Amino acid sequence: MSLDSTIHAKAIELIKLNYEMTSAAGSGHPTSGASLGHLVTALMYAHMRYEPSNPSHPGSDRLVLSEGHAVPIVYAACADKGVMIGKDKESWRAMTRADALTLRQLDSVVDGHPNPVEGFPFFDAATGSLGQGLSVAAGLAIAARADQLDKRIFVLIGDGESREGQIWEAVDFLKDHDLKAVCPIFNCNVYAQSDKVSPQQGWETTEKKLAAVGYEVLVIDGHDPKQIMDALNRHAEVQASGVGEPVAIVAKTVKGWGAESQQGNGHHGSAVKAGEALEAVLAEYDEKGKALGAYALGGLRVPDMSPRKSVKRETGDSVGFDKALEQFGMGDVIEKGQIATRKAYGVAVKALGHVNTEVFSLDCDVQGSTFASMFAKDESINSRFVECRIAEQNMMSVAAGLSAGGKIPFASTFAKFAARGYDQIEMAVNSGANLKVVGSHAGITLGADGPSQMGMSDVGWFRTFTTMKRPNGEPGFYVLTPSDGYQCYSLVREMAKYDGPCYLRTLRSDTEFLYSDDDEFKLGGHEVLCKGKDLLICASGHMVHVASAALEQLYDEGVDVTLVDMYSLPFDGDAILDLANECEGRILTLEDNYGGGMGSAVADVIAADGGGFEVNQMYVKKCPKSALSGEETLRACGLGIEDVVREAKEMLGIS
Repeated sequence: MSLDSTIHAKAIELIKLNYEMTSAAGSGHPTSGASLGHLVTALMYAHMRYEPSNPSHPGSDRLVLSEGHAVPIVYAACADKGVMIGKDKESWRAMTRADALTLRQLDSVVDGHPNPVEGFPFFDAATGSLGQGLSVAAGLAIAARADQLDKRIFVLIGDGESREGQIWEAVDFLKDHDLKAVCPIFNCNVYAQSDKVSPQQGWETTEKKLAAVGYEVLVIDGHDPKQIMDALNRHAEVQASGVGEPVAIVAKTVKGWGAESQQGNGHHGSAVKAGEALEAVLAEYDEKGKALGAYALGGLRVPDMSPRKSVKRETGDSVGFDKALEQFGMGDVIEKGQIATRKAYGVAVKALGHVNTEVFSLDCDVQGSTFASMFAKDESINSRFVECRIAEQNMMSVAAGLSAGGKIPFASTFAKFAARGYDQIEMAVNSGANLKVVGSHAGITLGADGPSQMGMSDVGWFRTFTTMKRPNGEPGFYVLTPSDGYQCYSLVREMAKYDGPCYLRTLRSDTEFLYSDDDEFKLGGHEVLCKGKDLLICASGHMVHVASAALEQLYDEGVDVTLVDMYSLPFDGDAILDLANECEGRILTLEDNYGGGMGSAVADVIAADGGGFEVNQMYVKKCPKSALSGEETLRACGLGIEDVVREAKEMLGIS
């Protein structure tokens, strides 16, 4: 009875603070927090192995709050235990009750949803966009396995949230990769935002779904301390022994537990008003405690962490492209003088894998097309290859979890299919993840496969993140569109060195070499291929080659062109303005994707300057269709060589 009584008492204490916090903020989800009160208490006071004085300790157990709106109940525990908060270790201090009561304030680290970047290192990822937490936990577990850490990762998942398909992508993924360290806990409190959850998300159906996948499912009363502790201990037993099916917990809970006035429909996301209304609710909890005989009689103690094993780490840089090709038996590529940038990516990530043990490769069942297969088939490094199957949302969040575990994840798929994970990518940015996304088959030059496989809107979406700054002052994303193999290989190396999100676009078709190992490329850079005085052409990816061919015709007609390979967004705007001024302010941009991309970025720089410039943008302005060659598709979309020549001449008034 001592443990039960003490957990009841502590849970009620935390639930009350959860109500006070949301009342002070004037918003929040206190009833969701109340449904989690006993689970959070059991985890953070009696089961999880962690150090409140060092919440980001790499060997500690982790708690991922997938239903991020319920975060005040976790904040309450952190305030009670004095968990460290602050944006960096030098400024860390123990969280207090006063901190908890600053929930959602602009200058507070106690954000409205879990947010490690804002100064809450207890969490590994920003959550709140529902359905993503279990995938993040999977990434944390893979990183822990690689580092030979026996940490456990607990994920609190809402029943309404479990309607999200990503939850079940993650469930399958955990089973595929035998990630027993992850303990999914489904908080089945019956009510969602607008009404009761569908019976398909009820505890009975959830139990059957998990059992059908192959889980040992423990259905418990989520307010019964003994049942909670028994279930958590069973998970620990299976994880430690490696014997048996993975464990999942289905907890039957009550939304607004402990206060009848807070139960039933209509209380989701509703803070109780300060004053008499709040005092009445808190009094209900006091009465509930008396009815349960809830007294803190001792017995709650965070278990000690297991000692860390020493893991050999290598973080060197890879060799140059020529040498890598020779090492991997591809020396004939140098003689041919051309390679698809997607193949160059495969060479680059494999070469990195040999010298940097923190590099991981992830793919969604298209490794043969993205050339992540080069990493996957190399027995010396393929323990760090993660096959995610056809589940892009899960892959992006797994990559975010790997990053939180200290790894450098390269997540590859078709540029078109990366769109399925845009929300997950944005949440990874919010989390401060060191995420590398690789989209192959970018643009329209893959021809025969048609628009269902072509990445055309990706540049515009990723470009929005180049216009904002992360807390460290760096862009939200670097968007990289290399035009040849050497440039691609070099930029992959730069991506690995850089601590922050990058998006690399690669092409299906072979392109001729424009550069060599002697050329250097950097994030945020550009390359001037030739200088002229009549017209500045800014091109990216395959369109650099189209522009180069167009230049030959323009030169024959006496047109003197500056050609810039705009391989990076963002870029040095002042440098581009200087080049434009040398060409009498005339700029033509070329890209084989929809608008809102590189051309728009150039136009924004020009507009901000306010000078007398003329900017014409050439991009894909209609939905393309399949064709037998990329060049045919380009011509059909008005982006062929002759189209570029004609547009340039019109800008110069040449008939």
